[in-house]
Amino acid sequence: MNLDDLISQAQQVCEKRGARLTRARADVLKLLAQHDGAVGAYDLLAQLQKTDESAKPATIYRALDFLSKQGFVHKIESINAFVMCHHISDCNHPVQLLICDECGHVEEIQSSNLDLALRAMADASGFTISHQIVEAHGRCQRCH
Repeated sequence: MNLDDLISQAQQVCEKRGARLTRARADVLKLLAQHDGAVGAYDLLAQLQKTDESAKPATIYRALDFLSKQGFVHKIESINAFVMCHHISDCNHPVQLLICDECGHVEEIQSSNLDLALRAMADASGFTISHQIVEAHGRCQRCH
């Protein structure tokens, strides 16, 4: 999907939800879409400042917060970075990420078996899952 199509799809999703995809939010989404791996907030800020010198850390953090809440990006807690979600219209799906510690590549997978197993174990413990992100670190096929 090219960047214009991505922004158009994100805009449509936001309109359906009554949310607003501002220019700054769209710019951050475009920057994330251009990366194969995870990107830190300050790396995004440096890239954004090439086209918007007035961008500040708060600009990035507000945009990332919005994009995360909309399900357009995922925060990788273990490395404090962000990655583009490839299921932009389904913000409530379980998130399972394979993170290469060598090259930084991040692959989002969807394993219904893993999701069902985790939910069954949570149910057995009397726990209700509201949001799920599974992060697995290792080496990708390219780095083997």
